[in-house]
Amino acid sequence: MNSTDIVRGFWEAMRGNDFTLAAERWLSPDYIGLWPQSSEVIQGPAAYARVNNAFPGRGDWRFEERALLADGARVVTDMLISNAPLEVEIHAITFHETRDGLIHRQTEYWPDRYPRPDWRADLLPVDPEIARW
Repeated sequence: MNSTDIVRGFWEAMRGNDFTLAAERWLSPDYIGLWPQSSEVIQGPAAYARVNNAFPGRGDWRFEERALLADGARVVTDMLISNAPLEVEIHAITFHETRDGLIHRQTEYWPDRYPRPDWRADLLPVDPEIARW
């Protein structure tokens, strides 16, 4: 199984909304997850499952692969993550590092949408369809 298969297997497991199963099957025992925007560190599969199971909207999370780039043991994914009842639709840009058939480390960014700055109003068009998340 190559790194792309491992990461796609992980996201497929996440689609089932069984975050404990996804963590136990696809994350290494010494897994480290980094969320740089909030400086949080997830240490181990149990901690990953615990934080994901604590998210609101249990059972309604959807994961759509928008892009995947792989280079050896490193894989980057752009996932559209949504929850219709909570009116959430956001991207997760995740840098995965695989080893021995598992994900050893993830660094994940959740970029927020923001309005175009006023200084660019006359420079670039806004097209929500083309730029759709």
